[in-house]
Amino acid sequence: MNQDMNKLNNLLQKDGFRLRGTDMTRLETFMDAAFAFATTMLVISVGEIPKNYPELILAMKEIPSFLASFLVMMLFWMEHRKWSRWYGLEDGTTITISISLIFVLLVYIYPLRLMFSALFSWLSGGWLPSRFVLTHRDELIGLFVIYGIGLAAMAGLLALLFIRAKSARAELSLNGLEIRKTETEIVSLSIVATSGIVSALWAWTMPPDIDLFAGFIYAVLPIVIPLVERRFKKRETMLLISTDEDSETDDANKGIMCSPKDEPERAGNP
Repeated sequence: MNQDMNKLNNLLQKDGFRLRGTDMTRLETFMDAAFAFATTMLVISVGEIPKNYPELILAMKEIPSFLASFLVMMLFWMEHRKWSRWYGLEDGTTITISISLIFVLLVYIYPLRLMFSALFSWLSGGWLPSRFVLTHRDELIGLFVIYGIGLAAMAGLLALLFIRAKSARAELSLNGLEIRKTETEIVSLSIVATSGIVSALWAWTMPPDIDLFAGFIYAVLPIVIPLVERRFKKRETMLLISTDEDSETDDANKGIMCSPKDEPERAGNP
């Protein structure tokens, strides 16, 4: 038991979290390849290579939608990478969830690109082109629903991975700080998933006058998530201080236990 704890304490740490998954696993390699393939699909969706200068300018106008889609994908990839490095957990449950995540990602990539393409075209008054043509407001509502379901599925599956890690806290020997950080990730991802569900339901059920406001629900994420993380951060800071104090105490105890034995009494008269 003490050897296992010593091994854990000797692991690399980041912000007080002991990294159990620094070694690349087959699952993480497969996930990286899947995200790379999804990025390739995102690039291919741009279309043909420009044949002249006007087509080059037209292609460059699609950069904002491509960049936004790419950043969203990278946020999900970074969350999965964080989960892998934090826990190094690979079992039947996590493999099933990760494979489901890949499936949703590959299905979700085109709605993601189309959503941002339509958004930037609308914001720019048509100056930024959109290859996806919407002929009726019902089609835009349908796009909101598809996007919301995809976002909720992606964030929800990532939240399940962190929930699985928390359920294995005894097996992973998670300390108080690590459990708290895990809970922070679960809450943050749950908020993202909830926003997708609320947006999809809003677009689907609200009357025509206000159903288009479904897309603005995502605008609250940059406000709500930092507030939630800030609240959790205060508790994490206290736990980090407590963890450091416990480590210092353990080191001191080790020093006492490893101190040289008392010299044997000298034989004979002093």
